[in-house]
Parts: sequence; structure tokens; C-alpha cells
Amino acid sequence: MMLSCGGENETASCFRRAPPPRAPATVLPTLGQFLNYYGDVRKEETGDGGDTPEHHALDMAHVGLEPRSVPFVLSFNNLTYSVKVRRKMSFSMLFPKLKGTTVADDAGTKTLLNDISGEARDGEILAVMGASGSGKSTLIDALANRIAKGSLKGKVALNGEALESRLLKVISAYVMQDDLLFPMLTVEETLMFAADFRLPRTLSRSKKKARVQALIDQLGLRNAAKTVIGDEGHRGVSGGERRRVSIGIDIIHDPIILFLDEPTSGLDSTSAYMVVKVLQRIAHTGSIVIMSVHQPSSRILGLLDRMIFLSRGQTVFSGSPLQLPIFFSEFGHPIPENENRTEFALDLIRELESSPGGTKSLVEFNESWQSIMNLHDTKINNQNDNLSLKEAISASISRGKLVPGATPAANTVSPTSMVPTFANPFWVEMAKLSKRSVMNSRRMPELFGIRLAAVLVTGFILATMFWKLDNSPKGVQERLGFFAFAMSTTFYTTADALPVFLQERYIFMRETAHNAYRRSSYLISHALVSLPTLLILALAFSATTFWAVGLDGGLPGFLFYFLVIFAAFWAGNSFVTFLSGVVPHVMLGYTIVVAILAYFLLFSGFFINRDRIPSYWIWFHYLSLVKYPYEAVLQNEFNDPVKCFVRGVQIFDNTPLGVVPGSTKLKLLESMSKTLGVNITSSTCLTTGSDILQQNGITQLSKWNCLWVTVAWGFLFRVLFYFSLLLGSKNKRR
Repeated sequence: MMLSCGGENETASCFRRAPPPRAPATVLPTLGQFLNYYGDVRKEETGDGGDTPEHHALDMAHVGLEPRSVPFVLSFNNLTYSVKVRRKMSFSMLFPKLKGTTVADDAGTKTLLNDISGEARDGEILAVMGASGSGKSTLIDALANRIAKGSLKGKVALNGEALESRLLKVISAYVMQDDLLFPMLTVEETLMFAADFRLPRTLSRSKKKARVQALIDQLGLRNAAKTVIGDEGHRGVSGGERRRVSIGIDIIHDPIILFLDEPTSGLDSTSAYMVVKVLQRIAHTGSIVIMSVHQPSSRILGLLDRMIFLSRGQTVFSGSPLQLPIFFSEFGHPIPENENRTEFALDLIRELESSPGGTKSLVEFNESWQSIMNLHDTKINNQNDNLSLKEAISASISRGKLVPGATPAANTVSPTSMVPTFANPFWVEMAKLSKRSVMNSRRMPELFGIRLAAVLVTGFILATMFWKLDNSPKGVQERLGFFAFAMSTTFYTTADALPVFLQERYIFMRETAHNAYRRSSYLISHALVSLPTLLILALAFSATTFWAVGLDGGLPGFLFYFLVIFAAFWAGNSFVTFLSGVVPHVMLGYTIVVAILAYFLLFSGFFINRDRIPSYWIWFHYLSLVKYPYEAVLQNEFNDPVKCFVRGVQIFDNTPLGVVPGSTKLKLLESMSKTLGVNITSSTCLTTGSDILQQNGITQLSKWNCLWVTVAWGFLFRVLFYFSLLLGSKNKRR
């Protein structure tokens, strides 16, 4: 029997608090029990077990939780994590001989976690506390397998068995400190998409909706269910409601382990208390809840079951909140009667950190205290914690913990094989991701409106500047300038795709970190959603410029011109999307995009022919995205072998002889005819479209091949974007 504490300053015989009741009558049912009961009620009402779209307020009072032993214990032993810290460059390091010293190694080592041990049990909340920089978030990341393999020393085990990364992704959830949500989706829609991604496909739509409605009530979000999340430019839910939505999307599949990094950060005391109260309900449904918290109020302290205080990566206290008074009393610093326990503890830790000896004395006292507590627990604790991990997961699934697609198979070889990697097949993920993206974008029409307006304004300016070009030599030069500017502008107008993924990057990392969907599904849905927009923009630009400028080819020429513009938009959008997966900041991304596109234009063949490009730069000519659509539209314009662009005296245009009288030009033509032995009159065709293409070095690829190469560039950059997602979004410390 465990001893109880009567007050905060009880005597030393009070060692432990009584454990919280494992199955109180008021505890909410697990997800599985709720859904099973919901299904039974539906069958009774419909008679055939069919789905019904109506939502029922169910009386769940008689669906209780039977008493049980603790099936899950997450233990961690001797966790140590160090990082290399580069020293700042100094003048003495650059010139050590000036002071007669030598340069030390430019890298030191900083220990963020130093031999941390403890455990967390299902049904309880473990709070990791400490001042800023104490290692709270690092410990949460270590337990959640968010530190790269090989960097972390020690062992993390569930029911005594080492946790595989794949299994942990499926049975756990991680709530980040920042609220990463799509701003234009409502609370209900956000949770419904989370249900679509995380709950097994075998569940009916009505059961998923029932889970979402139950979760909205559990999170206290009923009044905000139809309100959009909002952002800086759109009014939405409050900060506390946003935080609870962030928790909701990660617990939709009823995870066995829930990690939270500072869930109460930035919230007022009432909102923070409501958040932790929700976490307590989640824990009582059979989950392990582990969170970092900076400085909880007295009310929040009453909801916690276990605490770990850290100081510069070391444990200075580990135990129940009710053990704090006796712990610090025996350490020689009793907590005043009306003082907030955690505030007192944190103030004392900070005071010790600034003292010459640091917190060494407190760390050593905690070690001796823990040895006494462990000995005491061994004598008085006789809990049934000997369930294997496979048995515990199977029992948990049988009770209703719905990890995606899990099956409580008795003959399963390993716990990992009990749960699939993803809840849905590839095409379902792709459809849901596309729907979510379209829904979020549709509610911000101003973004597309600005893009369309920019394209139309650019097209209008080009149309009026190059209005109805003729077929004279000057018209040829103006056509070349129009095509070069039009193609480069097409690529520049796709730069707005840069912030799209940068804004979604951390949402994507959070969702893929726990296998909500495949990266390939996101890649394809991202591309498919962008195509209709690019199609409209290409059509608008083509229709605005083709006939106004007086380009050649009629309807077939216009269709090919439109296809080239569409392909250029596609290649440019893919290129910018790839860069967004590589560069982490918007301004840096824009700088790189503008610079590289300028280089593409320089080496496209407009300013200098391919034959004139130095051999050491010719490779950039073939990498230029502007080269291929530029050559395609030139061939579309000048591929008519009959059409003439320079006749007779027009040969003197764009030369100093262009200003002489016409009669003089005719005499010059007669002299040239006699010299060359060829009769050249004022109507003789001297330059055809093929000649213009030859003069500009456009002889290697046909116009259709240029179109296909442009399209291929778009696919190549999408593949590179996939690898950037694969390699650059591991979301782990190194």
C-alpha cells in the first residue's frame, strides 16, 4: 500500500503520493468503445447496420472502463546527447604568432543531456520542467526519436523492448510548440482531414465523423467548430483554441504515446489550464502523455502525475509533484507554505546555477534520493508490468486504441508488423491532399487574383509595346526582343510559388514525421493542384499577346504558342518549387531565383548566339530553362520557308545606309547585282525565316522537341523536389 501526504510540509515519512485511480467512473471511453457503441446504436435505429449521416448525442454513462493493470511503461535510461559548438573567430586565432600562442581547435562540445533516466506510464502525465536552455525540448525530442541515430546515447524502451522508429511513428504523436495549421480551414475541417489521414480506410465515413465530433467535444471546441483557424490577415479562433486544435489533429488516431513541446506556451492561465485538462483526459483513456512546460500554475500542477526538473542537461528532481516539499525540505531549502512549488523550485535552481558550485550539490542529492525511492518502490510496489510489448499493443487495440489499420493478431511475429506504415493507399492520400489544398486556396481568391492580374498587366504592356509588328528587318529584331522578354517574364511570374511550400514546410514535416501520408503523395498532389492555375495563366498571357503582337501561324500557331507558354509556366513553377524545398527562407529564395533566372536569360541565345558562347560556358546554355521555349516560339514564328522578311532595299535597314534616298538604294542594288552576278530588285527576297533561324543558331532541335524538353525540365525539377523532401525534412536533430 502506498503512503499518502496530508500537506505540503508533511514529515519525512511521507514518500509517495497515492497513484491516481486507473479507471474512474467519469473517464471518457476510448475511441474504439465509442465507435463500437455508436455502431450498435446505429444498427438499432436503422435495422440494417447502414451508415446514417445524422449525428446522435449518445448517452455514454454506462460505457465505463474496467479496472486494469498498467500495460505500457516508457522507460529511458542514461540518455546523453552532445553537440559540437564552433567557437567564434577572433583576431588572435587568425594571427596566433602575434601573441606567441597557438590556435586551439575551432570546435568544442556542449552536453545538452547528461545521463537522464526516468519512466512514464499510461494514464499519467509526465512533465519535463526547467529554465530556458535546460534541455526540456531536447529530452522530448530524444524520447520521440527526433534525434539522428548515433547522436544519442542511452536506451529508450517501451515495456522493456527497444522502440523501432517505424513502430513509434505509428503509435505516437508529437505536438510542436508552434501551431502549424492551414489558416482557411475550419476547426471541424482540420480535424476531419486529420481523421482521413490517420484513421484506417476500413472505418466508414460516419464513424470518422463521429470521432471528430467526439474529439471536438473532448477538446472543448464546440463553439469554434465552424470557425476558420485564421492567420495574421484573417480573423479566426483564439490562441488557446488553436493550441487545442493542434493537439486534436495529432490525437485523432488515439495514440498510445503523446509528446508535446511547450503546449501551454503563449497562453493565458485559463487557456493553459484547459489545455492540460484535455491532456489529462487523454491520459486517462490509456495514453502516455509527456510534455515540456516552463512554469505551470498551481492548478496545472495538480493535474500532473510525474515531474522531471532539468538544469543544464542534468536531472535535479524526478518524482511526483507531492514529493517536491519533502525533497527540498530534506535538501535544506523547505518550500514556504503559500509558495508555488514549481516557482520556488525553478528560482532555487537558477540561484544555484549562478553560484560557483552550480547545481552539483542538488544533482548529487537527487541521485541519493532516487536510490532511496527506487529501493522503497521495489519493496512496496507490486504492479503487473510484465506484459510484453506485443501483448500490450494487442490488448490496447482490443480495448479500442485505433492506431491506423491495426489488427490485434495473436500470432503476430513482432509488434511492428501489427501496424501498417500508412493508414491509406497512395491514391486516397493524393485525393485528400489535393482536396485540402484546393479548399484552402479557394478561400483566399485574392492570391490567384493577384497572379492573374500580374500576368494580364504584363501581357497588356507587351501587347501595346509590340503592337502589330511588321515583317521588316526592324520587325524581325522587335520580334526577337518580344520573345526573349516574354519567355523570361513567364519564368519570373512563377516565383510566387516560392513561399507556398515554405509556409507548408513545417506542416508537411509534422504530418510525414508520423506517417500521415507518403511524400510521393504530397509531391503528385502538389503538382496536380498547380496545373489548373498554370493553365489559366498561360491561356490569359497567350490570348493577350498573340494576335495583338501580330504573330504568325493562325490558329495552329496560337495553339502551339499557348502550349509553349504553358510548358514554360510548368517548368518555372517546378524549378521554384524545387528551390523552396532546398532554401529555408523566403528572401534568400527570391534572391536565388532572380539571379538564376537572369543567368538563364543571359545564356538563352538571345544576347549572344550559341556559336559565340565561350566553350567553358556552353554547358550553361544547355541548362538554361529559357533557351528551349525561346527557340520553340522562334521556330513557330519563322518556320515558314515561303515567308520573306527582307526584300530588296530593306537590306540596308538597320545600317547607316538606311537613311539615304530610295533612288540611291536602288542604284546600290544594281551595283551589287553586277558584282555578284545575280539580279537583285526591290522585290527580291533576301532573307527568309529559315535564314533568321540559321543566323540565331537555332538549328539543333525542332520546335516540338524544344517543347518536350521544356516539359521534361518540369518533371526533372519535381523529382529533385521529391529528393529534397526525402533528404531535407527528416525533422531530426543531428
